[in-house]
Amino acid sequence: MKIGQQLAMTPQLQQAIKLLQLSTLELQTEIQQALETNPMLEVQEDGEENSEKEAAKMRSDNERESKEQDNAKEAGDEISADPLDDLSSSIEVSDATPDIPDELPVDSAWEDIYEPAYGSGSMQSGEENQRDFTEYTSAGGGNLQDHLLEQLRLRSLTESDQIIAATVVNCIDDNGYLEDEIDDILEAVNANYPDPEDHCEAEEIEAILRLIQQLDPIGCGSRDTRECMLIQLQEMDSSPHIEVCKQMIAEHLQMLASRDFAKIKRQLKINDAQLQQSIQTIQSLTPRPGSQIVSNKPQYIVPDVFVKKVKGVWRVELNPDIAPRLAVNSMYAGLVKRADKSDDNNYMRNQLQEARWFIKSLQSRNETLLRVGTAIVERQRGFLEYGDEAMRPLVLRDIAEHLELHESTISRVTTQKYIHTPRGIFEFKYFFSSHVSTSDGGECSATAIRAMIRKFIAKEDPGKPLSDSKIASTLVSSGIQVARRTVAKYRESMSIPPSNERKRLT
Repeated sequence: MKIGQQLAMTPQLQQAIKLLQLSTLELQTEIQQALETNPMLEVQEDGEENSEKEAAKMRSDNERESKEQDNAKEAGDEISADPLDDLSSSIEVSDATPDIPDELPVDSAWEDIYEPAYGSGSMQSGEENQRDFTEYTSAGGGNLQDHLLEQLRLRSLTESDQIIAATVVNCIDDNGYLEDEIDDILEAVNANYPDPEDHCEAEEIEAILRLIQQLDPIGCGSRDTRECMLIQLQEMDSSPHIEVCKQMIAEHLQMLASRDFAKIKRQLKINDAQLQQSIQTIQSLTPRPGSQIVSNKPQYIVPDVFVKKVKGVWRVELNPDIAPRLAVNSMYAGLVKRADKSDDNNYMRNQLQEARWFIKSLQSRNETLLRVGTAIVERQRGFLEYGDEAMRPLVLRDIAEHLELHESTISRVTTQKYIHTPRGIFEFKYFFSSHVSTSDGGECSATAIRAMIRKFIAKEDPGKPLSDSKIASTLVSSGIQVARRTVAKYRESMSIPPSNERKRLT
């Protein structure tokens, strides 16, 4: 015999946690699936706001049940109200909205409506409420292989040449580079050659490859960057300048990548003006020709929270378009009978209970999202006013302690959730960063340090770029205690090359 405590994950809690960690697009999919599988759920269309009054006429004359239904209706009214209406400022979240009771009458009409919270500045017109979420996506680009094969069909090729060309094209990746070796292509071609007694030779594949390299876009089928750029230079009018570019790519590409301009000038015997002109020509080339044809389908971000300044106060609002307005179908709910134990009635009762849980979980998700967004805005008001350099250090534990929630809950809320600010759209996690000590005993966030590094590099002399040590000493002189290796780590995280690769000709 022993006494102990155990945490049980109820179905309601599991569903609430699941919805909490879903992104906006995943939430829309989950809602659509719930609407398709649960007949009790329906989408509330415009003009149905007065449905509660109509449903009240269907109530029973039983006094006890009528009183319970009135309480349920009051709870539904409070839930459908906008929690932002009673805010004294945009960063104060009202906690007056009560939870939906666990047990509500099921033998009468049900109109417990869920309506996402939105502020007075949100879009509320009929057309905007009927917005199709597919407008956030667009069609993807074409296929590079089909583009090349279409051009080859216009050439007078024999059957064997067509087989070779199709095999070579299928070995070209989306960037336009040949992925396989000639020997591997030769083996694949011979396996499909029309005449079993005849065999394809490597010279034939090389000839077809050169033909493909002249197609649009120029350079597709190249085996490396050097060959790709040389092919593109071959298509330009011959001149001494173009010959210098060819020689620079063919013999000194590595020195060009490391920006060893002095050595290049000595070896090619050219002056600064000729070097500058050659570099400009080379930079005009396309190192990935296939990318001109293949374009990945853009992934649009739908923000979960809007932040804007109204009369000098930062206001936080939920996006009203991230989820449709859900309601429980009153006709089906009215068919549920309390004393009926039949299979059909039990099924309807279970579906009604699941619909109530789902609506409650959606409300809980959005209330938590709004509270976390508001807490973040309270602490990062300097970022909204002045930019990245005013970002304050912030960790998940700070928000969890302030809202009296578990740190794992804050982690779920801030993952794949986005906030729209006047400075752009950011993931919630963007506002969380570690800190570095300052000389006066304070703290400076890593995001602010990254912004300072970007600022220093943007203002540096292109001919004499700042080294990591110089940037570190500049930050130390500003009161921020940071080491050179820390500067290098932050610089690499922003995909900024080192000083020797940032050097430019002046």
